[in-house]
Amino acid sequence: MLVLAAHGTRDPAGVVEVDRMADALRERLPSVPVRVAYADVRQPNVTEVLAEVTGPAVVVPAFLASGYHVRVDLPAQISASGRQDVVLTTPLGPDPGLVTAVHERLAQAGWRPGDSVVLAAAGSSDARALSDVDTAAQLLAERIGAAVPVGYVSTARPKVGEVVAACREQRPGARVALATWLLAPGVFHTSLAEAGADLVAAPIGAHPSLINTVASRYRLATGSVPVDHS
Repeated sequence: MLVLAAHGTRDPAGVVEVDRMADALRERLPSVPVRVAYADVRQPNVTEVLAEVTGPAVVVPAFLASGYHVRVDLPAQISASGRQDVVLTTPLGPDPGLVTAVHERLAQAGWRPGDSVVLAAAGSSDARALSDVDTAAQLLAERIGAAVPVGYVSTARPKVGEVVAACREQRPGARVALATWLLAPGVFHTSLAEAGADLVAAPIGAHPSLINTVASRYRLATGSVPVDHS
């Protein structure tokens, strides 16, 4: 059993996108049952999903950094299930495959070499999570051959709009593009339209690179606990 543990959102488009990820995983791992759970906002949570299934399970956090939900909420929900046959993997970010996906979404949005690029991320009060975002920005910078500063939607600073404004001051006349370090549509992504950039990339979504990363996390975890594929 693979449990894809997402953050949760009130935006129906975000829920649809998480369901698309789960469907893609079922195609990629046809012998593996896949369930969706949420760390916050929506139900069912991981505890509830684990109560409904039998046999070993692998919980893969659909998160781009190692913040509070990954380090505290998900382990607590697994513990509350009373199960001893559950493995919690590392989150998806800052896997290089996801940076490839971000680069492709950026190009699809109309980015051109020479545009200033800002990596827009959710934000966290956890320094380790912010370090993960910095790593993703460095990987993206290597791909496009230019510096990629980070802007945050909430909690951390600098805010996305502040970084966009700074880019315009540094390079007057250059377009500013937002690369989106977010998994799915929701309030955070919608807010990026007000950040003052010339173009905003779509979230990563059910990109093949994301599906590959989740499948890889699952396969690594099955070396830690026998997983029933029946």
